[in-house]
Amino acid sequence: MVLASVRDSARRGERIGGLRTPRAGAYAPDVPQDDAVERAKRVLREAAGRLAAAGIADEAVAEFEPATRRLGIPRRARLRPVGRGWRLGVLLLSADGGVRATGAVTRAVPPGHPGHMAVSTEERREVRAAAFRAFPQGATVNYDAPVVPLTAEALRDGTGPLLLRDDGVRVRWSLSAGDDAARDLESYVAERVGLLLDPPRGAT
Repeated sequence: MVLASVRDSARRGERIGGLRTPRAGAYAPDVPQDDAVERAKRVLREAAGRLAAAGIADEAVAEFEPATRRLGIPRRARLRPVGRGWRLGVLLLSADGGVRATGAVTRAVPPGHPGHMAVSTEERREVRAAAFRAFPQGATVNYDAPVVPLTAEALRDGTGPLLLRDDGVRVRWSLSAGDDAARDLESYVAERVGLLLDPPRGAT
């Protein structure tokens, strides 16, 4: 009878002996998971601080808006600036420690003239043209880079580059590697920051 009562209390998340039991199917305990997310935020903020203090150049971040028509008037495709960041492999880190998934990259260079070319080539030319109109010539522009929410719920359930596991926040460093190969966030970020602070000989 006592055992059955304890099981019922556990299913309801009630207190047993002064301790609150986790609900059946819930992550237990919640506090360490939240702590792991706070540690991840601290790691990202500190990395951004190191890069900024060292004067490492960041890159433009934009959202691509394809060509459309409004009230019958054609409107060219554009890249709308939304911030700046450093590319750390699969992560795009902003100065405040926020992070996006690294997306596509283009340069603000003269796009050339349209011609008889493949659809994908013409799409890239259109993006370059949008970058050339919106940013200084030669600038590197990141786009199609979705924000990664830094909450326990989002990182547990999301499919982006970061995931939350019992041992902390980890990085899906390769789409083909799978979650079992995900790396510890702190070591991954340290490695990537190190490459920016001290690039390998011959790197540009």
